[in-house]
Amino acid sequence: MVDAIDVRRRDKDFETNVMTKTRGAALTRRLLAALLMVGTAGVAIAQTAAQQVGADQDGAEQEAQGVDPTGLGLPANLQVFGNVDPNIRKATAIVNEAVITRTDVDQRVALIAAANNVKLSDQERERLQLQVLRQLIDETLEIQQAKTAEVTITKDQIDQSFARVARNFGKTPEQFAAFLRENGSSDRSIRRQIEGELAWSRYLSKRVEPFVNVGDEEVKAILDRLEAAKGTEEFHLNEIYLAATPDRQEQVFTNARQLIAQIGQGKAPFAYFARNFSEASTRGVGGDLGWVRAAQLPDALAQAATTMQVGQVAGPVATPGGFSILYLVDKRRVGSADPRDSKLSLKQLTIKFPNGTTQAQATARTSAFAEAIQKLQGCGSVDKVAGTLNAEVVNNDAIRIRDLPPQLQNIMVNLQVGQATPPFGSPTEGVRTLVLCGRDEAQGGQLPGAQQVQNQLEQQRVNLRAQQALRDLRRDAVIEYR
Repeated sequence: MVDAIDVRRRDKDFETNVMTKTRGAALTRRLLAALLMVGTAGVAIAQTAAQQVGADQDGAEQEAQGVDPTGLGLPANLQVFGNVDPNIRKATAIVNEAVITRTDVDQRVALIAAANNVKLSDQERERLQLQVLRQLIDETLEIQQAKTAEVTITKDQIDQSFARVARNFGKTPEQFAAFLRENGSSDRSIRRQIEGELAWSRYLSKRVEPFVNVGDEEVKAILDRLEAAKGTEEFHLNEIYLAATPDRQEQVFTNARQLIAQIGQGKAPFAYFARNFSEASTRGVGGDLGWVRAAQLPDALAQAATTMQVGQVAGPVATPGGFSILYLVDKRRVGSADPRDSKLSLKQLTIKFPNGTTQAQATARTSAFAEAIQKLQGCGSVDKVAGTLNAEVVNNDAIRIRDLPPQLQNIMVNLQVGQATPPFGSPTEGVRTLVLCGRDEAQGGQLPGAQQVQNQLEQQRVNLRAQQALRDLRRDAVIEYR
């Protein structure tokens, strides 16, 4: 069920994804995403949902008739000799004579844990080690294949990318390296990841992209479908799918409720739980279903999606074969202006609590702060009120509503100029409010042009061929586990 949704996203609904993607995403963005998403997030070979269902039915019929649906000639009543436990392998490997050490694995695991700000249990660490080992094997194969095409990544290029990643963490390269060491990782680990990203990207540019072509008729067909779908509401969803046989329904439902509670604590992003617990094919991309319309979802999921607010988690939702947990990343209307694309001019007032502040003192000061901001008379009175509260004032111009935390987006959409949000924040970071000083309304949404569609189609096909090439490299590689 869930896999079919993912297939339809990659095939039929490519034209909606083109609205928000551009060819050749920035390296630092891919690296940061990789830190939060273990594994390689490529594009799988597409099938329609109907074809998938048909294949499942054919396989079931063949199995019932004693025919092996895999085509491998497997006996109907096979016997397994010996026990195979993948967990007995130590997390080291030699890939075409290139060594991956246990230290390599442990440092990458530590890097991911630090980037996600999570503390791993022993079970989670073991699972993540296996995923990281597969990722490191893929990186090694990509670097080796790039060298066959005479693609060389220099130290200066790696240094520049490392500095950009450090800036995304708000640190200098030296500070970032120290941060990594403090968390059990090293700059060597992320530099290896940078080298793999750069090498593979340039290999594809040299050996794959020149041979990808897109016809004018294909582009026109997508533009026609986008025009027909104009105004339709779409949802960007992430999902965790848990399979449940009839005898395990209650147990799986309870497990799903526990997962939702952990997600609600905010100790790790939704994608972290999807990668570790989801049983759908989308687990490799953090449970990302992409942009979908209600009509493309099973009824139960469609009903949940249409009632959710951005940033909300819903579930467990009973679906055929199990339960789903949904996270609404975003929503939009195809080709229509989205009020969350409006740009705001804001003033932010912040009060901070000194060390030793008691709960009663913090509550009293927060109440006084809330009462004061209710009496604000537009942005012109902000500095005066801030003086009476000993509050800090920061001006922010051209802030898009959708760039604010989900909890604030719905408030800001309906806020009038001169009004302030309710107080928000935390005892450690302070309590604050945003005062709306001006709004530039979002302009009417525009459908992508033919060139944008063509570029995205080309990139999709490059990604597909990249996955096929990596699959072939894995199949031909000599890998020795230690």
